[in-house]
Amino acid sequence: MAKRIPSTIKEYHLNLHQPEKAQFVVHDLKDYLKEHQGNTTKPHIHNFYQIIWFKSGIGKHFVDFEEYEIFENAIFFIAKNQVHYFDENVDYEGYLLHFSELFLGHSDNGIDFLVKCSLFNNPYQTPSCCIGYGIEYILEEYIRLIRTELLSGAGYFGQEELLRTYLKSFLIQVQRRKIEFEQNEGKTPFALDDKRSQLIQFVNLLDENYTKGYSVAEYAEKMHISTRTLSDITSQTLNKTPSQIIQERIVLEAQRMLVHSNFNINEIGYKLGFDDPSYFVKYFKKHVGSSPSEFRRSIS
Repeated sequence: MAKRIPSTIKEYHLNLHQPEKAQFVVHDLKDYLKEHQGNTTKPHIHNFYQIIWFKSGIGKHFVDFEEYEIFENAIFFIAKNQVHYFDENVDYEGYLLHFSELFLGHSDNGIDFLVKCSLFNNPYQTPSCCIGYGIEYILEEYIRLIRTELLSGAGYFGQEELLRTYLKSFLIQVQRRKIEFEQNEGKTPFALDDKRSQLIQFVNLLDENYTKGYSVAEYAEKMHISTRTLSDITSQTLNKTPSQIIQERIVLEAQRMLVHSNFNINEIGYKLGFDDPSYFVKYFKKHVGSSPSEFRRSIS
């Protein structure tokens, strides 16, 4: 095996060396971009969730391999481990909200809450929405309350519970507006029902295990459902088979590593669970239409 070359993509953590601090931070967007521009404009990932509210400004934001328009009152939802980066513009007005899985999920299963909002946990929709006008003053008030509570210092009675409540309220307001816009555009909102809940369970399982080479039957077994039921779920919600979704997840990670790391092709194949590097090359070419090395050159 070739000598390992360190990955070039940076991963950021939330208060990694300050566990006493709340796993929840709010930043002024303009100030943050000016201070960290050298890092924000490079592809990176977080081990936490990020909300980016562009109150004003026009530009581009990049999530994985897609370019998205920034417009007034656009909100982006960046999940853990999603590769993203900002453009060179530092004159955006707005806010950044960072919070960990643990922060939202202490006692009342916050992960379920994220699922119900369908803002972060739906990989098959645009990672942004427009809140338009009418609720921005409500969202501003929640941010004011959050900042006031954070400035009061750690240790206040019920502080984390208050912060969690404010954050959930913020997400609920955005989710409501998102549903309204989707309905007005004739789209079917990503409403949580049994099938979509199971779909998200499958996607989350896949995120945790895609390097292990599990079959569709093994994923179905972990979900305590039949293979046929899992196939019905993905077919009816996404018009795709479970195998297609597994393939897409592996290919996406391969693309991320090809573009955002210095690992060679063999190393990437091993990291993705392929024992035979030549099979990884064939697999990638079958699903992308070009070899890994060709894809890397085309993006560079």
